[in-house]
Amino acid sequence: MLLHLYGLIGYPLSHSFSKRYFNEKFRREGLESYYYELFPLEKIEALPALLKAHPGLRGLNVTIPYKQQVMAYLDELDEGAAAVGAVNTIKIREGRLTGYNTDVFGFERSLRTFLEDNGAEVAGLQALVLGTGGAAKAVAYVLRKMGIRFQWVSRNNKPGYLTYQRLNETLMQDHRLIINTTPLGMLPKVETYPEIPFQHIGPQHLLYDLVYNPEETTFMARGRQQGAAVHNGLAMLHLQAEKAWEIWNS
Repeated sequence: MLLHLYGLIGYPLSHSFSKRYFNEKFRREGLESYYYELFPLEKIEALPALLKAHPGLRGLNVTIPYKQQVMAYLDELDEGAAAVGAVNTIKIREGRLTGYNTDVFGFERSLRTFLEDNGAEVAGLQALVLGTGGAAKAVAYVLRKMGIRFQWVSRNNKPGYLTYQRLNETLMQDHRLIINTTPLGMLPKVETYPEIPFQHIGPQHLLYDLVYNPEETTFMARGRQQGAAVHNGLAMLHLQAEKAWEIWNS
């Protein structure tokens, strides 16, 4: 029987739901020769050896911290992934690796639902994007597409970016949508969170955390205490996973 192997690369991977998600999907759909594994890579340079060791690999998901670094190892980039500048899904066919970005699909669908559920109009909405990694690039791509103006927020002081220290009451009031793309708050470091001035958060704010494990992060809990609407990344995970499955089988 032909083995169909899929997996996730990143480091660390203790937080991941992907293995359980896909293996339950395979069981549910009666796909007996299909398996999904976690491949924690301490360095992205280990990817070629991984591919050689597992010739049955048909596709990979990519998570922190390799969504940008992995691009150097691909033969081809989908138009969307090239525009975003980050890859989270790799299709493997006849030794060729093609990179895609399904975070874009998952984030846009889930963000639109979050806004609709809270009666928030896109027109005039402004956002703060916390973090500058591969997931942040997918978020920025979607915000531009939706016509939502945004500011990047980084720990480092660099041109075009706000630092956390510069987030004052005026900036917080002007930017009602706040999106955490950092891994802060993810298991096992659940006590961590992006250090925004929560005292300036109110019922008009919408806090979206891409972290999905735990279900409610400290970022979300502190926002909820201030009356804000909050949303985690679980719906985005499911949507992007199904999109990846569609790509692997196309």
